[in-house]
Amino acid sequence: MKKILITGINSYVGCNLKKYLEENFGSEFEVHCISLRDGSWKNGSFVGYDSIVHVAGLAHVDVDKIDDEGKKNYYRINSELTEAVAKKAADECVNQFIFLSSIIVYSAFKGACITKDTPLGAENFYGDSKIQAEKRLNLLDKGNMKLVILRPPMIYGRNSRGNYPFLSKLASKVLFFPATNNKRSMLYIENLCEFIRLVIVNDEEGLFFPQNGEYSDTAYVIREIGNIKGRSIKILNILHWTVSFSKKIPGKIGVLANKAFGDLCYDMSLSEYKVNYRICDLKESIKRTEG
Repeated sequence: MKKILITGINSYVGCNLKKYLEENFGSEFEVHCISLRDGSWKNGSFVGYDSIVHVAGLAHVDVDKIDDEGKKNYYRINSELTEAVAKKAADECVNQFIFLSSIIVYSAFKGACITKDTPLGAENFYGDSKIQAEKRLNLLDKGNMKLVILRPPMIYGRNSRGNYPFLSKLASKVLFFPATNNKRSMLYIENLCEFIRLVIVNDEEGLFFPQNGEYSDTAYVIREIGNIKGRSIKILNILHWTVSFSKKIPGKIGVLANKAFGDLCYDMSLSEYKVNYRICDLKESIKRTEG
């Protein structure tokens, strides 16, 4: 039996991973969760854990509302705290440390299809805090501890946060939607949980880019959500200009438009793995998410 520790007791990924492992592979995993909100974790012991899955961190940032102290907090939690937890894990002979980074480390390359040759480049402090966390982990004296860094794209599923709930609300209101023809990598939460399980079982180390088996198009997602809600949403090519226009608007509207309608994807070759981890295709995952 593998003994697993998840940091981030209330995190979306952490809660779903614990549930997924216990409900589907309960005889193979003993899963514990801890909070890192205060310093009490430093006095606890990591001895005996096979893997630590570090998902604690700050995300879903509204750039315009964060002051300088808030920005520093992103580095304290996403970068410095990550290093401290990994150092303790290495010192106490944990076999494997899994860090949940993000596609946000490539956020400076909007409209790009990311390949193995794409350099890191962050659009803001949130993305840079993840880059600095990765750098700190790679420079750490890890001893015999295996380091795994995951850079997932947008994660979604039932009760998820971030961009997907915005799309779901939109699909509850509109009758028409512009054809977007965009290309985005997404990752359904159960697909991510299965990938993490395989990484643990196969005792992996290295850098990984899990994503769904197909790219998403915002208009397709909106239409599928509408179908599940019993609403027929017409996708109109004639409204395509509204997408281009909204992406150029300064401020929050432009940011949201680029998040929802822009391109940001991984080359599919980056996400290949020796075992299939994609439990659901895009259509089924939307169905499960919307219930």
